[in-house]
Amino acid sequence: MNWDQIEGKWEQVKGNAREHWGKLTDDELQEAKGNREQLVGLIQERYGKARAEAEREVEHWQRNL
Repeated sequence: MNWDQIEGKWEQVKGNAREHWGKLTDDELQEAKGNREQLVGLIQERYGKARAEAEREVEHWQRNL
């Protein structure tokens, strides 16, 4: 699934994101609204990860949707 599709179906896939990154709140995911950069930033902040690592996680998650 490409990122445009994820953005368009965010309401359906955000539950999967919540399962994958349990430290992210529903409000944070709702605020991100499928924006990839916001999601990467939230993962960085909540998990204390480097940007490159957070981006790899998002890419991995995206491929497995």
